[in-house]
Amino acid sequence: MVECISARDAWTRLASDPRAILIDVRTEGEWQAVGLPDLSTLGRVVMALSWDPYDAQGFADRLRAEVPQRDIPLLFLCRSGMRSQQTAELAAHLGYTQSANIVEGYEGPPDSSGRRGRVCGWQFEALPCTTPAERAGAQPGEK
Repeated sequence: MVECISARDAWTRLASDPRAILIDVRTEGEWQAVGLPDLSTLGRVVMALSWDPYDAQGFADRLRAEVPQRDIPLLFLCRSGMRSQQTAELAAHLGYTQSANIVEGYEGPPDSSGRRGRVCGWQFEALPCTTPAERAGAQPGEK
């Protein structure tokens, strides 16, 4: 079963469980344009593993290669919680016993003016992240 947690709860879990892995399933373009969560204060990096719904098998293969242990807590993040729900469910289907969706996402839903990052989510909670300027020249998943 997939657990649904807030961005703040995800940060708390990452801070308290050194085995927990944050998997950002957004696209390379999103990482470059908006940024990535920054786990450097926890001594870790985000696993950047882009989700393509037309290549679920490819995603599954990459996930199994990156995280062979099925009892590791996996926390999935996308922009708004939709893609991360799909990937969390896929992970559970693959036998990962601790799969969670960060339902608020990185940017959360748009506000009344259509802007994201102002209602809920990783950005709204002011959780550590790298900006596009800081990311210039870095590879996904590294600071």
